[in-house]
Amino acid sequence: MMNDRILVKMGGNEGERRSTGGILIPATAQMGKRLVWAECVAAGPNVRSMQPGDQVLFNPEDRYEVEVRGDDYIILRERDVHAVAAKRLEEGSTGLYL
Repeated sequence: MMNDRILVKMGGNEGERRSTGGILIPATAQMGKRLVWAECVAAGPNVRSMQPGDQVLFNPEDRYEVEVRGDDYIILRERDVHAVAAKRLEEGSTGLYL
């Protein structure tokens, strides 16, 4: 990865999904602007707040898709990430990684 780019892999199915009440929502349903979570697979040398294995929250409209060895990944800029969830962050921390 170059500069401030990160490579993420979407978890789960991007198609149909279920609401918390158990209602099936088809993949063709129009949703408002909704942020999604993905796992960071690789990070460029200038990325400061993420490491491989972290979960990142981003806008799915701000992405570039790429296929590597048959698997689909997304390339993001570090500034396009809205939040980072990582086990290395202590509970009750200052929130500097959000």
